[in-house]
Amino acid sequence: MLDNWFFLQNDTYVDTIKEALLYQVGDDWDYIPLNQSTTEGNDDQVFWGIAVMAATERNFTNPSSDEPQWLYLAQAVFNTMSARWDTANCDGGLRWQIFQWNAGYDYKNSVSNAGLFHLGARLARYTSNDTYVEWCEKVYDWLIGVGFIVESPSWFIYDGASITDNCSVITELQWTYTAAMMMSGCAYLYNYTEDEIWLTRTDNFLQGTAVFLNNSVIYEAACQTSGTCNTDQRSFKALLVRAYGLTMKLVPSLYTTIMPIIETSAKAAAQSCVGGYDGHTCGLDWSYNGWDGYYGLGEQMCALEVIQNLLTPERPAPYTATDGGSSIGNGAAGTQSTDEVEEPLTLDAGDRAGAGIITVVVGVSIITTGVWLVM
Repeated sequence: MLDNWFFLQNDTYVDTIKEALLYQVGDDWDYIPLNQSTTEGNDDQVFWGIAVMAATERNFTNPSSDEPQWLYLAQAVFNTMSARWDTANCDGGLRWQIFQWNAGYDYKNSVSNAGLFHLGARLARYTSNDTYVEWCEKVYDWLIGVGFIVESPSWFIYDGASITDNCSVITELQWTYTAAMMMSGCAYLYNYTEDEIWLTRTDNFLQGTAVFLNNSVIYEAACQTSGTCNTDQRSFKALLVRAYGLTMKLVPSLYTTIMPIIETSAKAAAQSCVGGYDGHTCGLDWSYNGWDGYYGLGEQMCALEVIQNLLTPERPAPYTATDGGSSIGNGAAGTQSTDEVEEPLTLDAGDRAGAGIITVVVGVSIITTGVWLVM
């Protein structure tokens, strides 16, 4: 919706977008609200950071002075995430999860790290602070070293690995949104530093996205053809489309490669949006002739994103603090937040057994109370 506001210059939903971006900032203004402590991962947090970074770069309506500002929030996300960089396992990298009681805490996934890389690249360009570039180089080198990124000739980005075997057994799944983070992150770094290495990497990651194209139509290769995409995965294509738009704006030499993909995919997406009771519901498989029967937020997001990115050539590139951006930040944002990882809670078998007993007791109590009320 933020992109929709920007591309269509339509203020109808400004208040709704602002409310949504501020609602879950949490007590420390870092997008780790207490009500999400049982589910939030590093990948979740970084996409909040990327959302407010987009608000910063698009010069979206700023919050009131007593509320956290867009740039501040993006910096807080970056700082709290980089503080979790874990050198004790796999020689670095972020874990998938923030809290150790969540499933996946022992897994290091590429998208959390690619997200940190991407957010750092955008902060570097916006603030002209090279410390962010140094962090991007650190994350990039780790992703290469651990084997999550396979460079020449394929430029594939694999899903991740468990720390239990020192990240030696890699899950070789590829997702559009991870490729999106790396490709456009490199584009931001090239646009800012003018270092040819980032141009080369941008182009290489762009070529690597061919694995997600079926006759120039974007699809989620890891799950779409098998019909196994979960709710989250059905939204991933939107992030690749957004990254395509940003990349061709930041690196104009890649326009002629990217724009035909957007045009072909937009046409395919539009013809899928003929389903449902309203006749406008969009499908998952854009190569299918008409609506494929799938529906949901992810399908609508993807179709909206690819169609509105047709307007990318007509709109300005992301702003920086020196050429149109007005959001106020703080390089130390988030550094006073509670550290969730530095001293993690240690749970032994007895603790888990005790927790299980308590859960059973509470459950039985609820059932008993319910029966008593009915009687």
